[in-house]
Amino acid sequence: MEHNPSHVLRLPLVALIALLALVCSATASASTTKVMTRNLYLGADVGVALKLLPDMPAAAQFMWEQVVATDFRRRAPLFAAEVARERPDVIGLQEATTWSCSTGFGGNRRVVFDFTQEFLAATAATGTPYVLATAGGRTAQDPSFGLGPMPFLTRIHDPATFQPLFGTDTADCGFQIGDALAIRADLAPHVRAVGASDFPTETTIAPLVLVIPRGFVWADINIRGTPVRFVTTHLESYWTAGDVPPSARQADELVDALAPTTMPLVVMGDFNSDPRDPRDPADNPGDQPEVSNACPTQSGNGDARCNAYWTMRQAGYADAGPDATAPRNFTWGAGALLAGPDPARVPAALRAGNAHGLTDRLDYTFLRNGPKAVDARLIGAAWPAGEDTWACDAPSQVRDAAAAAAALGIDAPNPTTCLPTDHAGIVATIELPASTALDPPLRQHASGRPLATTIALIAVAAIVAGVVLHVALALLLLVPLIAVIVISRRRRRA
Repeated sequence: MEHNPSHVLRLPLVALIALLALVCSATASASTTKVMTRNLYLGADVGVALKLLPDMPAAAQFMWEQVVATDFRRRAPLFAAEVARERPDVIGLQEATTWSCSTGFGGNRRVVFDFTQEFLAATAATGTPYVLATAGGRTAQDPSFGLGPMPFLTRIHDPATFQPLFGTDTADCGFQIGDALAIRADLAPHVRAVGASDFPTETTIAPLVLVIPRGFVWADINIRGTPVRFVTTHLESYWTAGDVPPSARQADELVDALAPTTMPLVVMGDFNSDPRDPRDPADNPGDQPEVSNACPTQSGNGDARCNAYWTMRQAGYADAGPDATAPRNFTWGAGALLAGPDPARVPAALRAGNAHGLTDRLDYTFLRNGPKAVDARLIGAAWPAGEDTWACDAPSQVRDAAAAAAALGIDAPNPTTCLPTDHAGIVATIELPASTALDPPLRQHASGRPLATTIALIAVAAIVAGVVLHVALALLLLVPLIAVIVISRRRRRA
């Protein structure tokens, strides 16, 4: 057969055109989404406050002074600047806290700090506004637990704050903590459904008085033609020696709750679980769950029995990254006042290989049902310099910053700088599969012990205790008085 050069060239050209068409088709059918997970930090070290109990006024005063020093009004613009730079579609917020105060029984109650609203207002001020995902009369926000203002028991002295609000030097204050899903405002019309659910596992600090529920928030959002279910959660940090950590139980419950989901799924949050947990007590600077008969040490195979991270992985969730096993990617370890890493933990951080003084990886973005991570990185981990720090000036922060700098072997910052929160955040870019599936909304599950019930129990207990105390004092005063009156009358009769 006669050789035809044009025929030889035509075949590769046809194949090349077909290949280009296939690539273009794949590109057109796939879309990406960018997400951010950010623990806003309620502003105070609850662990230290718990150690002050049963002296509740002392615990309340301690927490309030830290909240004032870590002033969220000064931190909110930092989060907003991060958001404006990154422009994520969805942000998973944890420790979205409200602090409120009142004066006495039935006093005027005022919200002093509302982290969620201040965060959203700060994003609007940058020109890149965010709102909470809303659909069907529901908002993607779950106020999981807290303690309301309790007369006398949570009495706080702060004239600078309370004089303008109440005209007094003191007030009774409390907080409400929770999770929320914020979305870029232009995506608001594309929200299909939202909801929140509490985990069956609650953590009891004091029976009937302090019972901590946790839960998760979800939203189904159409991202450039692909319906995606986004979830944010904050698992419990408190654990009891010799028992399975609540965070591991709650991770099991989260997996079960999300099991019916077939649409692309993105789960973000603070899981309070490091891949190395449970830890050897000799190498546990962050007070993470420790090895016991119930919780054997990690063997390197991803034992999920006592570990929320491995529970998610074993359930088929991919970790979007960055690499959770690399010390450079630790996300927690800052001091309670945010003036750098906790100096007590810095040596352990440096030994592990984290130059920022962080000791544990607690924050993650998990993927299931088709999404694939394109890129993931930490934000807000660098101290004392960087875009994510602010000038803080409380004497306690100046002291902590000097100690943190000394532990890191660097010069103390001048002026003193603080981190925006005690957790590093994660920004992840995710490729979504071509999908039009839209699952039915998840079941709503409310906690068996609402916050109002807990507060009511505490208030009733406080009132009863006060009444009993006053009656006892009255009797102690009245008995001698009655005796004197009786003796006096007998003498008169005599």
